[in-house]
Amino acid sequence: MPQLSLHTPIGPITVSAEADVIVAVDWGWGRDQTPTPLLLAAKAWLDAYFDGDIGPMSLPLSPSGTAYRRRVWATICDIAPGETRSYQAIAQRAGGSPRSVGGAMAANPVPILIPCHRVVGSGARGGIGGYSGGDGIETKCFLLDLERRAIPRIPGVESLGPRPEAELWRNRVNGTTR
Repeated sequence: MPQLSLHTPIGPITVSAEADVIVAVDWGWGRDQTPTPLLLAAKAWLDAYFDGDIGPMSLPLSPSGTAYRRRVWATICDIAPGETRSYQAIAQRAGGSPRSVGGAMAANPVPILIPCHRVVGSGARGGIGGYSGGDGIETKCFLLDLERRAIPRIPGVESLGPRPEAELWRNRVNGTTR
C-alpha cells in the first residue's frame, strides 16, 4: 500500500492509498514512502491546510467501514471549515444516537480529511467532546483554532467569531481556568 508521510504542527502523519483513493491518515511516520501523484496531492493539500490556506478538499476517499459509519462520515464532510456541529445534530441527520456517532468518529480512518474534529458536544455538559487522534482533545482544539484563524482567508466563509468552547476545553486540558 503506497504511503507518504509529512511533518505537521500536530506531529508526523502518514497518508495511505489503495487503487487511486485515500484509505487512511495515521499519526506517526510510515515505514514505506511512495510519492504517487495522489499522495503528493494529499500532501500538498495538507501542507496548505496547516499553513491556514484551507480550500475545498476534493481528494478521492474510500474509508473502510460499515454503511452506518460511512453515512456519519459523509454527514461530517458537509461541515464547513471553522464550523462545528453537535453529536446530536449529526445523529439527527445520519441516524443513530450521539454515542453511535462518537463511535463512528473514533473509527474514522481518514481524520482531518473527514473532519471529525468539527463535531462537539451539546447542552450544558456537552463541551468539546473527545478526539482519538494525535494528542486527543489538545489536537482537536488545535485543528478548530487553526480553522477559526483561517476563516477570513476562506472565500465565501464569513468569520464566525471566537469559539469559547475550544478555549474552555484547552484550558481544562492544560490545567488552567479563566
